[in-house]
Amino acid sequence: MSELSKPTAQDLDMALANARQTITLLRSQAQANFVDPVYFDERLAALEKVFEQVTASHRDSVQQRSVGVLYEVSRVIGSSLELQIVLDQVMDAIIQLTGAERGFLMLLDDDGKLVVRVARNFDQETLEGGEFAVSRTITRQVVNSGEPVVTTNAQTDPRYSGQASIIAHALRSIMATPLRARGHIIGVVYVDNRIRTGLFSEKDLEVLDAFAAQAAVAIDNARLYSAKDQALADRVEELTMLQWIDRQLNETLDMTHAMQITLEWSSRLCEAESASLGLYDKEADALRWVAHFGEPDEFSASAEVALTHPLIGQVFETKEAALQFSPPGVEPPRTILCVPIHLENNVIGVLTLAAPRANAFDEDAQALVSRLADRAAIAIENGRLYDAVQAANKAKSEFVSLVAHELKVPMTSISGYADLLGMAGSLTGQQQGFVGTIKSNVKRMAVLVSDLNDISRIESGQLYIEPEPVNVRAAIAEAKDGVMQQITDRGHSLVENISDTLPAVWADHSRVVQVLVNLLSNAYKYTPDGGTITVDVKPVDQCVCISVTDTGVGMTPEQIAQLGTKFWRADNEHVIGQPGTGLGLAITRNLLTLMGGDLGVQSTPGTGSTFTLTLPVRDGGDCDPCS
Repeated sequence: MSELSKPTAQDLDMALANARQTITLLRSQAQANFVDPVYFDERLAALEKVFEQVTASHRDSVQQRSVGVLYEVSRVIGSSLELQIVLDQVMDAIIQLTGAERGFLMLLDDDGKLVVRVARNFDQETLEGGEFAVSRTITRQVVNSGEPVVTTNAQTDPRYSGQASIIAHALRSIMATPLRARGHIIGVVYVDNRIRTGLFSEKDLEVLDAFAAQAAVAIDNARLYSAKDQALADRVEELTMLQWIDRQLNETLDMTHAMQITLEWSSRLCEAESASLGLYDKEADALRWVAHFGEPDEFSASAEVALTHPLIGQVFETKEAALQFSPPGVEPPRTILCVPIHLENNVIGVLTLAAPRANAFDEDAQALVSRLADRAAIAIENGRLYDAVQAANKAKSEFVSLVAHELKVPMTSISGYADLLGMAGSLTGQQQGFVGTIKSNVKRMAVLVSDLNDISRIESGQLYIEPEPVNVRAAIAEAKDGVMQQITDRGHSLVENISDTLPAVWADHSRVVQVLVNLLSNAYKYTPDGGTITVDVKPVDQCVCISVTDTGVGMTPEQIAQLGTKFWRADNEHVIGQPGTGLGLAITRNLLTLMGGDLGVQSTPGTGSTFTLTLPVRDGGDCDPCS
């Protein structure tokens, strides 16, 4: 089911109500021994569709709750740098995320063996050594392959059913995923349930894997902090600095900003005189330099460099940092460090540092720059995705604008030929009605096209106003002329209370009229026939307040909160029966913002609504909402 076709909560409520009616009807027919097989089958098919919708909605809800829990527990881990506290937090959080019966967190020791560091059950109780019954086959597989594993029933899974540990410990539902930190596997997270089968799914594994990536960083940080030598202070200082850099990298979605921050910090921390960042161009199969800090040296002075370059080729092939030294005897000595920028285990670019000294970048410096590059990769990718979204939005706005423009020609033609029909000969009353319907629908299309065009220009930032002193009385009169016929046709009364001392407002005359027409149109459409529409106009400080009050159907606070959402319309029966696009108020709010104004709403269901707009009387004026 696509995102566009997913039913809303209101749709599901209505579908469930219809389903209950269907069940009641079918039951009554069955009790009366009057069952139409074809109708019965159709109703069952409709019920089946409702059940599918409810099931899909429930599945989405469960997934959203999992993401919510993931977010909450992610905030908890890392709150302490005590290694055992972090391990306990991670293990408890993982059991909470997965609903597992037991969980084990194992870390690799210096000999490359997995050692259980935490074993907890669902009640957050620590398990004793005698209860460490896990599948060593699965844990070794995860460490060796670096890939997570899930099995819904290890007893029948052909991959594991013959293993002694699976049989001996009666293991069934199992999930395991690697813990990675700084590009290396440091351990394994393992959860299981020895009673239930089918407890875990691939989606559960995705959530566990995502959390394990964050947990590994927290665990790695805690392990570093636990060191008892001089490196402890250096590492803590580094972690603090990296957190600060992370905030800088992620404070915006500007890819250029992220790259520049990365280069500046890399140069400063490693005492380099220059730094460059290049991204891999797949089409050219080359590295294209996109950012520099300091003067580019001969290594990065050109626009791009081929992957056949010895240093660049080595980095792309090994996916690890590499060094290049100046030849012996060449003065001054020079060192270039080239670090890969990884994203999902792929090298998407490189970060190079140059320093005028021999052996300038030791292992610690290389590791530090590698961590900076990893952080930069995420920020760069986020910036790239943001740019892509912005480009897609721009393309969408341009498409809507083009369609709106192209629709005007056939609409004009349809309207013109409808007028010519009356000139081609006498028309019967029915034919005149047909022509009237054509012209009425063309007018509705014109309103829709105009609204779409305005929304497109608003989204693309191309909607401009021409501010000037605007006579409010004249604007109200012009707006009233545009809707008075509809107000009269519906039997409404229009009451005007306009102050005698009314200054001009600083706005765009045509846009003020458009805003007033929108508000008056909503008032007459959403008021049952024979209602009253009141327009109150008064000066307040350096602004003019215009209120349009109706005696219509009104709105709930929840509906008021939705006002201004594009294409949204209340699910009131009277509202649904009225023509409209759901764009008017979105356009109105944006127009008032551009003119320095504001829009306030007060409404009571069954009583009516009051829309109050404010406009400044001078250029650059600031208006508070009218009370």
